[in-house]
Amino acid sequence: MEHDIAARTRRGHIVLLTVLAVWGLAVAVAAQTGLFSGVYPLLLAGLIALGIILPVVAYALSRPFRKYIEAIGLRGLTAFHVWRIAAALVFFWYGAHNLLPDAFVRNAGWGDLIAGFLALGVILLPKTRNRYLVFHLFGFADFVVAVGTGLTLFLLNDSRMAGIQTLPMALIPFYGVGISGASHIMAFDLLRRHAGRRRAVPGLAANA
Repeated sequence: MEHDIAARTRRGHIVLLTVLAVWGLAVAVAAQTGLFSGVYPLLLAGLIALGIILPVVAYALSRPFRKYIEAIGLRGLTAFHVWRIAAALVFFWYGAHNLLPDAFVRNAGWGDLIAGFLALGVILLPKTRNRYLVFHLFGFADFVVAVGTGLTLFLLNDSRMAGIQTLPMALIPFYGVGISGASHIMAFDLLRRHAGRRRAVPGLAANA
């Protein structure tokens, strides 16, 4: 039985990594070919939102996917967000070269930096439900602020917002935000159900 569960989990890893690789490649191609540049700002915001919505819909409709996320656990979902430290550094680099508006760099960059280090602290300190909840509430709020700031600046026709349509920056809003935003919502569900805090599969990283 445990062998079957481990085998299903490995297959889940392969499927997830394949989907993420295709998604990331599609974003990179769209940015490199200038596809994002021809899209109206409100539609860009829609694409970012869709990147969150589709994984959440899959999670809601697919019991095997929910079980897979439970196996990853709150610790795994939280650890993923350490990537936001690197995202913050990209924001700051773009800002230092005047490739993004100061307000966007300030809101998105500092928010991601705090979220990344907060995620690191949560997975290193003793795990409690409240620590996970505080992190995911802050992390999701950071996305709302960043996307709202970006959309406002787009609608104000700030030409420097074109920076998010180019590589490597495009990978943050059109790829990283979708995965991270969806993982926040999945974490909220695990917290609601008090799930994802125990080791579900032998050999899988501890999920507490």
